[in-house]
Amino acid sequence: SRLLLLLLVLLTAVTKAKVFSQCELPHLLQEEGLDGYGGYSLANWLCMAFYKSTFNTAAQNVKADGSTDYGIFQISSQQWCTDDHSPSDNRCRMACRDLLSSNTTDDIICAKTIVRNPQGVDAW
Repeated sequence: SRLLLLLLVLLTAVTKAKVFSQCELPHLLQEEGLDGYGGYSLANWLCMAFYKSTFNTAAQNVKADGSTDYGIFQISSQQWCTDDHSPSDNRCRMACRDLLSSNTTDDIICAKTIVRNPQGVDAW
């Protein structure tokens, strides 16, 4: 019972959302290799993350077509991830809910997938 409670507390801490500071996010994105990735500078990635989510990993935006944008980069359920609300191509092969945690690894992997498209960031 105690072990289960401890596991629950640890799991909750891991999946909790996070709002990054202006100083934290550049360091993280640099570490993850986004500076220059797909031809986009670190400043481009930071501007997009700020504009789309104000650096909040839990950001969600339901759109008129019934799809939802998720996470720090506002990745669409219509094309890139799957949720229970709308059909999806799931081109990043992940659950949209994985884009809402403080762990941004999934967000970054999917963002890299998106910009590898011929349209680059216009594919968003």
